[in-house]
Amino acid sequence: MSPVTPDHPSRAGGVSADDRPVDRAVPARRVPAPRVGGSPRGRAPLPVAAGVAAGWAALTSYLPVAIVLGLVQLGADSATLGGTLRTALAGWLLGHGVPLRTESGPFALAPLALTVLAFWRLTRAGVHVSRAIGARGTGSPRRALLAAGTVGIAYALLGAVAALLVGAGGPDVSPVRAAATFAVVGTLAALVGATRITAVTRLLVARMPGPVRGGVRTGLVAVLLLLAAGAGGAGLAVATGGGDAADMIGAYRTGVAGQAGITLVSVAYAPNAAVWSASYLLGPGFAVGTDTAVRTSEVSVGALPAVPLLAGLPRGPVDGLGALLLAVPVLVGMVAGWLLARRVARVAGPERAPQRWVELLAPAALAGPVAGVLLGVAAAISGGPLGAGRLSQVGPVAWQVGLVASGVVAAGALLGAAATRALTRAPAQ
Repeated sequence: MSPVTPDHPSRAGGVSADDRPVDRAVPARRVPAPRVGGSPRGRAPLPVAAGVAAGWAALTSYLPVAIVLGLVQLGADSATLGGTLRTALAGWLLGHGVPLRTESGPFALAPLALTVLAFWRLTRAGVHVSRAIGARGTGSPRRALLAAGTVGIAYALLGAVAALLVGAGGPDVSPVRAAATFAVVGTLAALVGATRITAVTRLLVARMPGPVRGGVRTGLVAVLLLLAAGAGGAGLAVATGGGDAADMIGAYRTGVAGQAGITLVSVAYAPNAAVWSASYLLGPGFAVGTDTAVRTSEVSVGALPAVPLLAGLPRGPVDGLGALLLAVPVLVGMVAGWLLARRVARVAGPERAPQRWVELLAPAALAGPVAGVLLGVAAAISGGPLGAGRLSQVGPVAWQVGLVASGVVAAGALLGAAATRALTRAPAQ
């Protein structure tokens, strides 16, 4: 009779399940522990990690400048590889806010597209260094500051070296100024990435009072909407004056490659135009030289350089249907307030009692100063001199933009939030 029965199942190879040795211990299954800060064996020394991350951020933000300026100088007979690379290095410094001292005066109008690219690459450097030292998800502000500060120091050294190379055969650049500027930019940008990857940002947001958190978010939304409106207005103006812009590009006589490079240079300054256009919508406007003004109520400009972006400047004050532009900033604030009210209602839920008016209006009012500070900073970094002549004053006045934006956004957000709350039907009990 076969020993295999339902009570005695067989294993592969004919061995019964009951025939297994009882004195042999079965090894426990090893489960890897969850990673929080990374393995110590995979950590890199902090100076090495910061140097590599800062160098890679510098290289990836410098190469586009070298390619664009190489296209611009491609048709020039006197252009050399060393001169092109040095000019690109000067443009790279300018994109970080380092002024260049030329024969015609200081040149400090930074292309904000390059500034944004460099800032983003530096935030990634902060992320990589935080991971390399095992600070990921630790929630440690000290380690986030350590990673960001080390990236800032490494980036400052690169900025000083770049200034020395540019000054050897081109515009005069202060190595001390370049090092200080690169240290500030590198540390701030890396700190954004470091606080995010170490979960410090999440802890700060969780500990922030509700009205403050709502006000910061609403102000940021209003700023993004205003800049989007400014970008749309600037793009429409340049498109309307597209013939003049094409004539300006064709007047350079640099060939197809050179004209493509000039177009890309204009694209690099497109964020500047978006900020100026937002300032124009708000009311303070901007200047394109000393004793000039471009506002909705006044346009007073003189002779302008042949820059394609300037082809979209308004010819005179707004009138007729153009006066509707004055309502754009208020409408932007109302949209931000509407989104705030919907978010507050969604968080409260249908089963909870309606929140008090102060819990809704307080963040709406706070959104104004938040938007004013952010737009004031954007206005400050978007302008700068183009020499010592009449173009020594280009761009908006930062404090005027910030002050007007604070009032307009606060008023619009209050109106939008209050109207949404008043017109929203209370849930049935």
